[in-house]
Amino acid sequence: MAKKNRFYVVWNGHAPGIYTSWEECQKNIKGVSNVKYKGFPTQEEAEIAFEEDPDLYWGKKDSNDKKLQHTLKSNSNIIQNSLSVDAACSGNPGVMEYQGVYTATGTQAFVQKFELGTNNIGEFLAIVHGLAYQKQHKLNIPIYSDSKIAMTWIKAKKCRSKLDRTQQTEQLFQVIKRAEDWLKNNSYTQPILKWETKLWGEIPADFGRK
Repeated sequence: MAKKNRFYVVWNGHAPGIYTSWEECQKNIKGVSNVKYKGFPTQEEAEIAFEEDPDLYWGKKDSNDKKLQHTLKSNSNIIQNSLSVDAACSGNPGVMEYQGVYTATGTQAFVQKFELGTNNIGEFLAIVHGLAYQKQHKLNIPIYSDSKIAMTWIKAKKCRSKLDRTQQTEQLFQVIKRAEDWLKNNSYTQPILKWETKLWGEIPADFGRK
């Protein structure tokens, strides 16, 4: 059964905030132009979303996606209280982006985009971002990735990409360096788990462009 939204974030309304009923939320969005709001099943997700850019959430598909809920319901081995991360690349190298979502709901936690990169780099940065995100928000939940290569790089604390460092990729390489430094200077206890695509289907963080 899909989780019911119990908390409503209003980013742009009569009185922005977090509301615990749809009725209160409606009062604060009625008649507002360019209104931005979204429902969440847990207070934790709502509080995190309220502090972030509403464009990461507003206009996105319903977090209680039926396909995702069917996947989770059909596979009891999946730890639902977790983050899932994934990357997408238009060409390899090409325009690259990655994101992290809450596995149980598909709610986006973070997203980043780069002018030029590779899929493996995106997968690596997504895991590191997921670890740093959890530290920032005082979370301690597993992270799922469908990339064995990225998981190997995380263990080595080194991005082993052969992408050329050029003017076009300089910003990306600076981000890679910060990610490697983060791994070297921070400890974490969250398990990084392999998402079994053949058994479970696409990871919840998948961009759906295959």
